[in-house]
This record gives sequence, structure tokens and C-alpha cells, in this order.
Amino acid sequence: MRVPARSGSFRSEGHKRRMNSNPDAIVIGSGPNGLAAAVTLARAGLSVSVYERNATPGGGARTEPITLEGFVHDICSAIHPLAFASPFFRKFKLADRIRFVVPPISYAQPLDGGRAAIAYKDLDRTAESLGADGPTWRRLLQPLVDHVDAVAQFTGSEILQFPQHPLIAARFGARMLTQGGPWWNGLFREERAPALLTGVFAHSNLPLPSLAGAAAGLTLATYAHAGGWPVPIGGSQSITNELIADVLDHGGEVVTGAHITSLGELPDARAIVFDTSADAAARLGADRLSPRYLRRIRRFRLGNGVAKVDFALSGPVPWTNSELSGTATVHLGGRRAAVARSERLVTAGRYSDDPYVLVAQPSLFDASRAPTGKHVLWAYTHVPPGSTIDQSEAIIRQIERFAPGFRDLILATASRSASDMERYDPNYIGGDIASGAPTLRQIIARPVASTEPWRMPGRGLYLASSAAVPGPGVHGLCGYYAARSVLRHEFGVARMPSLDPKNRRAAPSVTTDGFGPDTPLQQ
Repeated sequence: MRVPARSGSFRSEGHKRRMNSNPDAIVIGSGPNGLAAAVTLARAGLSVSVYERNATPGGGARTEPITLEGFVHDICSAIHPLAFASPFFRKFKLADRIRFVVPPISYAQPLDGGRAAIAYKDLDRTAESLGADGPTWRRLLQPLVDHVDAVAQFTGSEILQFPQHPLIAARFGARMLTQGGPWWNGLFREERAPALLTGVFAHSNLPLPSLAGAAAGLTLATYAHAGGWPVPIGGSQSITNELIADVLDHGGEVVTGAHITSLGELPDARAIVFDTSADAAARLGADRLSPRYLRRIRRFRLGNGVAKVDFALSGPVPWTNSELSGTATVHLGGRRAAVARSERLVTAGRYSDDPYVLVAQPSLFDASRAPTGKHVLWAYTHVPPGSTIDQSEAIIRQIERFAPGFRDLILATASRSASDMERYDPNYIGGDIASGAPTLRQIIARPVASTEPWRMPGRGLYLASSAAVPGPGVHGLCGYYAARSVLRHEFGVARMPSLDPKNRRAAPSVTTDGFGPDTPLQQ
């Protein structure tokens, strides 16, 4: 990946050395949350250095050629339901900075016999397609879609704070309860609607039914009908590139190939922000942290792993149901009961012979991903943590179930087991890309119960990764909230900087009287 030279600097270290300059803030890790923190701090007028272990920045938002020449693949995140909904990305105006395509179908769930349940971007069309369960689908999601901004605020906020929109939060909670327990089939008469919901609930990588799985799935389903699930042109790396460009525009630097094993390798800084696992942050900052906090971090439970396969294909996937070519996201696994069984087996440390598989087919909407007429396909399945088993054959079999002849289109594959995912990115411990199981308890107390969970109880240390509130997803909010905490506690800044691209090269806003540009700190 190349980032054009800006007023800051982008360079590769390739080795460890102590820097001569002393920045105001250091960010360890360049995933979306780390870069969101760096953007916010640099916009506030601080000098910021970002250190990335890998040769390319991006964390879970990288796009690389890992199969054949001309084929580029998203390494972790691929489709971005939160790109339009995240309060951070809305302030950053991400949708104005890079190009997105929004498919007419947000996601789909094929069933045997060539049938499929389809979540169109259009809620009414979706309800009409779901037969007897259409009115139930509309009643379940319409109130949330009508108040999507409130849903985004509630689900992306500091959990221990009173919601700004209590009525919407109550409606959301009621729906979470109806779909989060063993009574979850009570509303439905047919199999398409519950299967469609279960496919999106399973993004949580939790046993189903569960309250946390229902909360995550209902949020994603709301965004599916409110703004759609966008595909970034050029891949997830385009999001990373724009965040880096903004850091550089405001005087920051990004250093790649810098594997930090001790805080002593870093220059002095008033704040160190970890876009890492909670375990790595605690290990690096151990001499500044209390034994009690370290014990609490050790109790933070990791989640299940993922195993991923990327495909270079000679043509599009030959789905039996042709409507599946109208979406970038397909959930495989069949009926609700089958998907739930698969997810429970994984949590029990076993492998399903009928696995849930999440498939993304971005090249249907972005021709830059593959040579003319050819395609890339992104697929992962959930596995027990630390699994070393290559899931290529299991994933291919499940795709073949709904797209006979798929195997014949495969030109090349790149497969990573759960343990391979951790080797690629040590923050994915055991293949856990969520940086901690997103159970209801661990969303509220992430990684510990606190009204300000990003601030670690050690001098100048902050946690900005998905291991902090509000948890997993490419939304940047963990980093944004961590940066807000840094500004408040380390620099006495009472107002957040503008993130609007019109305000590039904004005047420094760190002042001794605690005032800055335009957005109140508490927002």
C-alpha cells in the first residue's frame, strides 16, 4: 500500500529504535480504532505517532493481493454496515471522502431447494417477500429503521450512561428480548424470516439464541434497511488510506514494521493509546498498572475463533437462486435451527458438519478487485478458539450446497486457520477477531466495568481497540472515545475538534484554558 506524502510522514522502520522526537501522543496499532484515535488527537493539535507491527497499516481493514496477480482481497473486514451509521464516521464524513456502492440487497440467506430469504435495502419489499411473516418483520424493524440515528447513538455509546433516546432504547430492548431467548420462534409462522434474522445474528460469533447476539443482529438488520450495507470501492484499505491521509495532513506520522515489545522502546509521550488486545495492552503497561486491574484484565474472556478462505474465481458464484447475485453478503447454513446448532457446537469446542459460513462477493459491485470477467470471494466460518484446522473444504462444500459447480470456478485460494489469524495479527488471540467475546456482560463491562473504560489506571495509558466499549465492528468509536478521554485527562481539552474534511489543517486546539474548536466533548 502506498500513501502519498503529506505534511506528516509515513515510513517503514523494519527495526526497533528509539525516536529522537517526543510526540504528545503515541498510538500502538493502526486498525480503524487506532487511526480514529490518531485522527482525533492530531485534529486537536497534538503531535501524534502511530506504530504498526505489520508492513502495511490497517489492522482489520487491509486489502492485499494474496492469491493471484490482479486479484485483491480484504484481509478481515469486507462489507461495512457501520460506515454510514457510526457517529465517528459521520463526523469524519467518510461517505464524502471515498466511494461506496450500496447493493440493492443488503444480505441474503439461501435455503435448500433453490429458495432464499432476502433482506432488500427496501424494508417494504423485504416484508412483502417474506409471506405470512412479512408483517412481523415490519413490526420488528420499522420502529428502529425510522429512528436509525437514535439506534446508532444508543448501540454505539458508553453503555453505563443513560441513553439520549430512552424510548428508542426501550423499543430496542424489547425486540432484543423477543429474539434473544428460547422463545425466539414465537413470532414467526414460516422459516424464511427467522432464518434471515439468524444469519445476521450469527455475526456475533456467540451461541444462539442469546441476548447479545440478538442485539448485534438487530442493529445490523436496522442498518440494512436504513442505509444499506455499503461496499468500499478498492476494498477496506480505502478506509484506512483516508484515515492515514487525515493523520498526515495534521502533522502526524505513521511508522510501519515497528513491533513494540516494551514501552521503553518508545519516545516519551504524555499519552500512549493501545489499539491492541486488552491482554497486550496490560502486558506492555504492566509496570504502570495496579495488580487489581491486571487481575480484572485476566478475567476478560476471549471469544470463538474464525477460519477464513479467500478465493480467486474464473467467474461469479453460480447460486441456484439468482437473486443472490444482487447482494455482496450471503449467510450460509440454512434454517434457523441449523445455524443455531452450528454456533452452539463451536462454543462447545466442536466442529459442525453443517457450518455457518459468512460470504462476501465484493467484485460483483467493484470491478477493481479482479481482472475482467473474474471475481474474488471472501468467506469465513466460526471455529473453536486456537483451531489449527484448515476449513477450506468445509467452506467449499457449504457454498456448493447452494451453488453447484462453484468448485470448478476456483483458480486459487488463500486459507487461514484460527491460529493463522493470530499469527497474522497477534491481537486476534485464538482467532478471535472481536478482541473479546461480545457477550452482554462483556459489552457493558469492556474490558472492565467503568464509566470511562478506555482510561487505564496507569499514567497516560488508554485502550482504544475493540476490547473497549462499544466493542467490535469497523466504526472507529473505541478510538474516538479513547481520544476524547486523552484530551480531557492529559491535556485539559473540554471540546472535541471538528473532523470535517473541510477543516483540514485546522488550527491547534490544545489550550491552557481547556477550549478547542466546535464540538462539545461530551457528544
